[in-house]
This record gives sequence, structure tokens and C-alpha cells, in this order.
Amino acid sequence: MRIACWQTVAGGEAPRTRLRATAHEAAAAGARLLITAEVSLTGYHLGPRRLRQLAEPGDGAMCTEVAEIAAEAGIAIVFGWPELADGNVYNSVRMVDKTGETLATYRKTHLFGDIDRAIFEPGQTPVVQAELDGLTVGMLICYDVEFPETVRAHALAGTELLVVPTALMKPWEIVAQTLVHARALENQIYVAYVNWSGSERELDYCGLTRVVGPSGFALHDDVHGEQLVLADLDPMRITKAKQVNDYVADRRPDLYGSLSTDPA
Repeated sequence: MRIACWQTVAGGEAPRTRLRATAHEAAAAGARLLITAEVSLTGYHLGPRRLRQLAEPGDGAMCTEVAEIAAEAGIAIVFGWPELADGNVYNSVRMVDKTGETLATYRKTHLFGDIDRAIFEPGQTPVVQAELDGLTVGMLICYDVEFPETVRAHALAGTELLVVPTALMKPWEIVAQTLVHARALENQIYVAYVNWSGSERELDYCGLTRVVGPSGFALHDDVHGEQLVLADLDPMRITKAKQVNDYVADRRPDLYGSLSTDPA
């Protein structure tokens, strides 16, 4: 399956206007799935007051418009927005299929510093998946992937492609360049890590969107500026990686299961 990852520059023209053109471009290039950055429909670092003003429920105008774009372009889309639900605002990501039907919605479970905690409530569901073209696709958001337990939970649940919309800023390039590769390797899955570029208020995003294969290697060169990255995924690469050494099967949870709990 071919996927497209859209690294876009923060600010400028309305994100949803650019999304429509990008969805058509990705579909024309043969992609079956377009993945966008964290809170891609509004921008990530707009401040608590502005994000609360923009927050909408899952059946609001923003999500409805993306569903229409997906159906118009004939491509599945992963997108993020500030979700209003039960009086709270969540940092959410949704996957819709090529007809615009909602496949899954995930709320960020690990909030990053005051930027997240000043506005968002944490989600409580660690593993959210959907089937797309025979591939099991899971979703995390940004800081979530920096916790090994989250990705291992996906691997144990059968995720083959983990999509991670992010808003990674400088000087944390090491997350994209090293940690994301380790997560893919140690769980033998594909990881699509999709970032912003440019600046938003005082944040300077580092770009470096990447698709990493189950052997820990990126499928393309580093990405800078606004760019649509295409990558072809082959589930057989997951099988072959596990034939060399199967990290999941070779675990010894009887020895270290307690490490996932806080000490008394």
C-alpha cells in the first residue's frame, strides 16, 4: 500500500484549503492514505483561548469537511483537530476512509508540558486501530510515541502501520532521527511520523517527517520544508523482519512485567 505524509508549513493559508489540494495530489500519485500533522486542521500552538474557540465535536463542520474532501479525492485521510466532548477539549486524531466514513478516532493519552495540559484533557484509550486495505493501522499522537509501552501495546494488538501525527520542535530532532527508528525496529512495524515545519508563535518545528520500516530504516531521505512524502509499504517486510529475530515473541514478561507499574 502506498501512503502519503504531508509535512506542511505552520501558518499561512487555511489548513483545510491546502488539505483539499494535497488530498487530490496524493491520490493522483497512487496513495491510499494521506497522513497529516498534529492538530492539522487548526494548528497546534495557538494558545488555550484560541484552541477552545476553535474546538468542535466529532460531527462538527471541520470533520465534516474533511470527510467530504476524502470522498471527493478518493483517499483515506488521517487528520487532527481540537475535539470538544463532554465539556472537555481533547487533542484528537481521526481516520476516515476514501468514502469519508469514520474508521477510528484517538485522543492523545500523554500530554506534553504546559502546552498540552493548559487546554487538553488526556484520552484514556491506549490502542485505537482500524483496518485499511487489509492493513491494521494504529494511531498515536506526538509525545505518545516517546513511551515504549504505547508502541509495544500496539504491536501486541497487531498494529502493522502506526501513524503518529506530531508537532515536534527544535531542539528535539533526536526523537525523529533516533527514537522513532527504535520504536519501529523493536516492535517490527511501520511507523509514519508526520510533523509540521516552520514556526508557530515561539515554537520552531523541525520537520523530519519520516516513514520507518520494520527493520528500523527510513524509506526516504530527511524531509525539510513543505513536502508530500510517498512511501510504499509491504507487509511481507514485517514477516521477514520477524524471521530474523522476533522481539515480541522473544520477550520475557515474567521477568519484567512489574516494571510497567509504579513502585510502592
